[in-house]
Amino acid sequence: MQQDQTISRVNPKNLAAPVGHYSHVTKIPSTANLYTFSGQIGTDSDGQLPLDLASQVTNTFRNIEAVLASEKLAAEDIIKVNIWATEPLDWDFFYAQWDAFFANDFPSMTVGYLVALGLPEIKLEIEIWAAK
Repeated sequence: MQQDQTISRVNPKNLAAPVGHYSHVTKIPSTANLYTFSGQIGTDSDGQLPLDLASQVTNTFRNIEAVLASEKLAAEDIIKVNIWATEPLDWDFFYAQWDAFFANDFPSMTVGYLVALGLPEIKLEIEIWAAK
């Protein structure tokens, strides 16, 4: 029997729908390579970190795209996202970038608000896991 070799995303019918743009379950085929990445922050291409959260969000997605490309991966290969922020996210702004990045093929997600991240000026860090 041929096993499905594609990543799939499921929201079980016996569970309430997700409260955001994510999937409750992401299934990874047994033949896939698993990739873990350090959390990405909002530095620009020169390594400078803007002070405002919106710019950090924009740069963080750009950095995620770059780190994925370094391994010949794309957004559809992401299976899990952990989002850590030190201040409330503007969800309309965040989801506009999230939706453009994932094109409605949403991975599993966790969001946490923390008092601080690795450096005082970091307001957002996003950790991704991918498989292919």
